[in-house]
Amino acid sequence: MWIEFKDYQEKAIVKLKQEVNDLLNMEGNKICIFKSPTGSGKTLIVAEFLKRLIDSRIDGKKFSFIWIAVNKLHDQSRNSLKKYYDQFGVGLKCSYFEDLDERKIGENEILFLNWASINKGEKGIITRANERDNDLSNVIARTKDEGRIIILIIDESHHTAKGEESKSVISEIAPKITIEVSATPQISDANRIVDVDRAEVRDEGMIKKEVIVNDDFENYEIDKRKNDESADEIVLKAALKKRIELQKQFESLNANVNPLLLIQLPDTRQGMPDKKTEVLALLKKFGYTTENGNLAIYLSEKDSKINLENIEKNENEVEVMIFKQAIALGWDCPRAHIMVLFRQWKEETLVFSLQTLGRIMRMPEQKHYSISDLNRAYLYTSLSDINTRVANDIAHDFKVFEGKRREDYENINLISYHSKRFREETRLSSDFVPIFFQAADELKFKSHISLKHSLVDTKIIASGKVYDTDKEAKNIEKKGTLDIPKNEVELQNAFDFFARENLAPFHPELRSIKRINDSLYRFFDKSFKMDVDDWPKIQAIVLAEENRQAVIDVINRAKELYQEVVGKGKHEVIPNDEPWNIPEAINYNLAFLKKDYKRSIIQPYYAKTKGDDQLSLFEEDSDIEVEFIKYLEKAKQVKWWFKNGKQDGSYFAVPYIENRQEKPFYLDFIVMLNDGRIGLFDTKGGIYAKTAKERAEGLAKYIAMENKKSKKMFGGIVLKDKNSWRYSDSKKYEYNSNDLRNWKFLDLN
Repeated sequence: MWIEFKDYQEKAIVKLKQEVNDLLNMEGNKICIFKSPTGSGKTLIVAEFLKRLIDSRIDGKKFSFIWIAVNKLHDQSRNSLKKYYDQFGVGLKCSYFEDLDERKIGENEILFLNWASINKGEKGIITRANERDNDLSNVIARTKDEGRIIILIIDESHHTAKGEESKSVISEIAPKITIEVSATPQISDANRIVDVDRAEVRDEGMIKKEVIVNDDFENYEIDKRKNDESADEIVLKAALKKRIELQKQFESLNANVNPLLLIQLPDTRQGMPDKKTEVLALLKKFGYTTENGNLAIYLSEKDSKINLENIEKNENEVEVMIFKQAIALGWDCPRAHIMVLFRQWKEETLVFSLQTLGRIMRMPEQKHYSISDLNRAYLYTSLSDINTRVANDIAHDFKVFEGKRREDYENINLISYHSKRFREETRLSSDFVPIFFQAADELKFKSHISLKHSLVDTKIIASGKVYDTDKEAKNIEKKGTLDIPKNEVELQNAFDFFARENLAPFHPELRSIKRINDSLYRFFDKSFKMDVDDWPKIQAIVLAEENRQAVIDVINRAKELYQEVVGKGKHEVIPNDEPWNIPEAINYNLAFLKKDYKRSIIQPYYAKTKGDDQLSLFEEDSDIEVEFIKYLEKAKQVKWWFKNGKQDGSYFAVPYIENRQEKPFYLDFIVMLNDGRIGLFDTKGGIYAKTAKERAEGLAKYIAMENKKSKKMFGGIVLKDKNSWRYSDSKKYEYNSNDLRNWKFLDLN
C-alpha cells in the first residue's frame, strides 16, 4: 500500500536522513533532536526515515537500532513499525529483547525496550549481569563487534533523557547517533535539530485549530438559591451536550465519525473518596453505562478496562471513555474530540499534561471540515484556571526540572542535624482535640470567626481558548469565570481536603483528617451552639475566604503543641553521619519556575510557586527572601549562595531548643564569600522576627561552636530595615522594631 506523506512529513524525513548521514561522517557520538508536534505522525516519520536510511547504501555502513520508550509506548511503537514494514516487505526486523538471535542485535534489526527495564534504578533484568552474559551491555558489545553502527531512538525524550540514570544508560550504550523524539524536547546540547512547524501540521489538516475551554459558559445562568447541581455535574452535562451537537454536525456532512468524550479522573488521594464512583453515578443519571455499550473505562486496574475493543475506529459506538493517566502518552484515537477535567479536590489551578490534551487534538479523517466547530477541540473543566505545562505523569522516576551544583564548588563540610522520627509523631491521636482547644484559646480563635461569610462557591472558566497545545502557557485566554454555589457533597469534599492539605508534617491518612474535622465541629458546638445538623454550615464558615486563614493558623499552632506533647522523652535531634555539603543536584517538579540568578550555587535556580501541596521539601520564596537574593546577587563579596530546603537530610539544619524540646532549624541561606567565610542567614520580617528567639540563639550557639573548630562562620537572623540589611548574631536574641542598635549592619559589598 502506497502512503502519500504530507508535505511537512516528507520534508522532515528527507531532513532527518540528511542530518543523520552528516553526523555519521563526523568523529565521536552525536545527538540529533527531532521535534514535532503532538498529532503530526512522529512515529510514521521516523519509521520511513529508518527505511530510507538503510536503503541502497553504497558506503558499506551497517546498522543496528535500539528504540526506547516509557510505559507501554514501546509496545505500541513496535507494533506500528512492524505493521508498516511488513506491508512493504522492508528488511527491518522489529524485536523485543527475548527475540534476539545469538544475544546480539542483528543488521537492520530494531530492539524495542521499555525504559524501566534498562534503568538501573528500576532493578531491570536487562541491565542486571547474569551468568549467560545476556544483559544489555554484553548484547551491545557483541553487536558492535560485528562492525555495526548503533543508532538509539528515544521516543518522547522529555520523559526519559533528562535524568542522571537515563544519561548513564545512554553513556553505556554509547550509540554513534542518538535521536531524541518529542514535541517538547529538553536536551540542550544537540548537534543537529530537525523541527516540524506546528502551523504546517495544522494547515495540512492533521490537528485541530484550537482548544475551546468551557464553551459559552459566560452566558450560563445559575440560580444561586438552588445548589443541588455540583460544578462537576454542570461541566459534565455541558460536555455531553456538546458531544451530541458534534455528532449531528458530522452526520450533516455524511462523515462516519462518532465523536468521543474523554473524562480524566483525578488521582486518588489518601483519605479522600475515589472520584470514579461519583462520575459513574453521574454518567448513569445521563444514560451512559458500560452495560449499554456507550461507556468505556480505561484505568490501570486489571478489572477496569471495559469496552475498549476497536474504540479508536471512527465509527465505534462508544461515546464516553473514563481514564486516568494511562492514555496520557502514546494512545491515538483521532475521533476523541472533547475532554472533561475535574478539579483534584483543590481549589487552585491545575497543572496538567499537554500530552493528555494532545489526545483530543488529532483530526479524525486528517482534514479540516466546512463546519468550524468540527475543527476545534473542546475542554470542559470545573477549574477556575489552567496552568499548562508538560507534566511528569508517566513515571515519577524521571525528572522534570533539575538544578546542578556549579563545578567551581569546593566542599564546605558542615555538621548538619536532623530529627529522628517516631511513628506516633506522624499521625494525630485523640489527644489532638483538647490541644486544638488550647491553641484556639491562645490565638483567640472565636473572635476571628465571622458567621456572616461570603458564599462558598466553585469558580470555573467561562469560554477560554488554547491555541498551541505543545507550548507552555501560564494562563489561558478566557472571558471570565462562572460562580457555582457548592452543594453539600462538594462542601464535605472541600472540607476534608482542606483538613488534608493542612496536615503536614503528619501523614494525610483518613484518621488524621477526621481528627481535624472533629476538632472544628466540637469547637463550633462549644462556641456557637452548632451541632451535627449544622455541619454543612460549619464547613462553609471554615472554607469562607474571610475565615480560612484564621482556621489555618489555629490548626498550625495546634500541631506545634501536639508535637511537643507526643515527642516528650522520645524526640531526638542528632548530627548527620556524614559532613554536609551542597547537594550535587536537586530535582524540581512543575510547581517551580526557573529564575536567572547567576550566583546561585545550584544552576539553574528554580523558585517554588504558589498552589502546591504542603508536603513539599521546598517553600515558596517569600518577598523578603526574594529581596535578599537580589542583594546577594549584587554583593561583591559573595562567591555563591544556596537557598536551603526543609525537613530532609539533604538540607542543612542546626539544633535549637523550644519549649524544652530540641528541634532542627532549617535556616534559609548558606552564603560563601570570596575570603572563605561562610554566612548562615535566616530571613525574617515583622511578627516573624519577634518569634525567632529560640532559632536565633540556636544558630548563634552553633556558629560559636563551629568557629572554635577553626571554621570561619558568621550570620544570624537577617532583616531589612530602612533600606539597610541588618542581622543579629547575639547569644541572647532581642528584637524591637524601634530599636535595632544591637543588630549589626550586613555589608557584603
